Amino acid sequence: MRIVFLPALVAAVLAGPAIAQPAAPVQVVELYTSQGCSSCPPADLAVAAISARPEILALSFGVTYWDNLGWKDTFAQQAFTDRQWAYAKGLRHDNVGTPQVVVNGRADTVGQSVAQIDQALRAAPLPPGGPAVSLTAAAVSLSAGAAPKRPAAVWLVRYDPSVEQVPVKRGENNGKTLPIKNAVRQLVRLGEWSGDARTFAVPKGPAGLKSAVLVQAGPGGPILAAAKG
Repeated sequence: MRIVFLPALVAAVLAGPAIAQPAAPVQVVELYTSQGCSSCPPADLAVAAISARPEILALSFGVTYWDNLGWKDTFAQQAFTDRQWAYAKGLRHDNVGTPQVVVNGRADTVGQSVAQIDQALRAAPLPPGGPAVSLTAAAVSLSAGAAPKRPAAVWLVRYDPSVEQVPVKRGENNGKTLPIKNAVRQLVRLGEWSGDARTFAVPKGPAGLKSAVLVQAGPGGPILAAAKG
């Protein structure tokens, strides 16, 4: 019997199981928007444009407080409205409104143009020193790092990377078809990070969605680290 060695197979066996590598850190751009708000389409377009940059994680959160004014947002969830209110407290605002773009949990702007968002990114970049984040379909791993003042929340975000064309039939945007990109569909709190290395199991999610991870210093606090799959 002749034994034939396949170099690639031998190398794979010797290398052992694949180990997830830390994802490249990204700057986080969160848009709070509503399909019922006539001021929001320019911000929707600006965030869609900036989402093409590999160093940007752009997320579109539909909020609920426009839903009783003629048109119910097809992506809105109360959890997203609650998240915006947490930012209002963290950023010392008295109220919430749309559109609002929050950059790295540290600053906000109306965000109706890419230039506005870029200005906010320059003013509030994601600082170094946060944990390295590894993200696979099954698990999220965080490296050890400098302990935050209080435990940081670890969020799993699932969003639709496609452009959804939403025909609006009532309300301020009646008759318009709105292109919505990176609409968030799920926001799951995996646990906390206090400076030690941690690994969290990732629950199974709907097909067709992309995943990202946010490590955030408390409700409405600054983002310490983020990664997208």
